[in-house]
Amino acid sequence: MKLAFSTLGVPGLALDAVLKLANDNGFQGVELRAREGEPVTAALDASERAKVVEQFAAAELVPLTIAAYSRVAAPGDDEPVLEDVRAHVRLAADLGASYVRVFPGGGELLREQADNNAARRLAAVAPFAAEHGVRVLLETHDSHSRAADAARVLARVGYEGAGIIWDLMHTWRGGEQPADSFAACAPYLGYVQVKDIASYEDTTPLALGDGVLPIGECVDALASGGYQGWLCWEYEAAWYPHAAPYPPLLGEAAQYLRELTM
Repeated sequence: MKLAFSTLGVPGLALDAVLKLANDNGFQGVELRAREGEPVTAALDASERAKVVEQFAAAELVPLTIAAYSRVAAPGDDEPVLEDVRAHVRLAADLGASYVRVFPGGGELLREQADNNAARRLAAVAPFAAEHGVRVLLETHDSHSRAADAARVLARVGYEGAGIIWDLMHTWRGGEQPADSFAACAPYLGYVQVKDIASYEDTTPLALGDGVLPIGECVDALASGGYQGWLCWEYEAAWYPHAAPYPPLLGEAAQYLRELTM
């Protein structure tokens, strides 16, 4: 399996510094958080996008994902959501990233209504994404936190341009065992996000192996299923200002994941 990390752990850090962290600590790819204030967003012009491509090529690293904040199950009109996703698909294609991450965001909607929104919107953007060589991946998160929830939506989409990001924390907190999560999302799986937290109630990010999440069971399920894709470490320092600094943890995280995947 190949290793990446999310820039969620180093919010606002210059891209050159992010790429140096990846190279210095043995990661092959980077999940790029695309939000205002970050070095890579959909607002980049053509010359800025070309510069990002050059930086990744020089570092011999992969821009794995554009992590957008579109919410495909949310209430409201479709077009603003679809245009936001399309803008990030264009960005991913220009940078050579394989994926665009989206959230469900179904909130307090009834399950059927949230599913309908997500399936309809993903079906609308999936052909566009496929034409650009990109997949739009629904993360197991918020209203669709279990793999079974995300898979229920993807089963209705039916396009290769859409898929799932399995975020281990959310499926575990949703009551799923790793083997069950993998079985549910395997037909649609783009890649896997791993992290560690203090407890079910306290989701403060910790170094991998220092918390309660069943990371080993997750990797075992992936290996048993023949998965050879990406493992991405997501350390949510952006939301937890008192969390331990992220950069010093990167080398240990890469080593921890390499040992699990051997």
